[in-house]
Amino acid sequence: MPIGASGSVGRRRVEPGGHPEDAPGDPEAFAKAICLRLLTAAARPRAALATALRQRGIPDQVAATVLDRFVEVGLIDDRAYAEAFVTAKHRDRALGVTALRSELRRKGVDEVTVDAAVQSVDQEAERERARALISRRVDAAMGNGVPAARRRLVGLLARRGYSADIARQVVDEALADYGSEDDDWLD
Repeated sequence: MPIGASGSVGRRRVEPGGHPEDAPGDPEAFAKAICLRLLTAAARPRAALATALRQRGIPDQVAATVLDRFVEVGLIDDRAYAEAFVTAKHRDRALGVTALRSELRRKGVDEVTVDAAVQSVDQEAERERARALISRRVDAAMGNGVPAARRRLVGLLARRGYSADIARQVVDEALADYGSEDDDWLD
């Protein structure tokens, strides 16, 4: 590993516009290397790569050229990224449509692509995912009574990006089922 000016061992400082292994002053090669390293770790939307290039001092025109080429050859595909993101986050983190939209916008995905991606989550699938989430939490929420449980569970769904209508309906169903389960032991 190279030794820095202070005598410490560490990463070599990379100057804007070039990588030590690239020809001096070749910002395009540097931009390609940055994008390839980032895409090797995980898929990313174009806007995230543009931000990374800007932070590394790559001129905007060079970044646009490199990113356009990566889109052209299929290494960057915002639509595929958004669809995969929606599928994974809806399944794994139980995020609702509102939260999914917000996350994709924050990552720089354009509105048309966001709309197309979240349309894959139909309302019944969203409702089922909300039910599954609430079913795991209803017992703990009932410790302070029904009104407190309702507030906590609706709040949970709201934070996860579910609409107020879905949240109220799912929570009301879960609380009604919870009450009928408690009455079953009397039979």
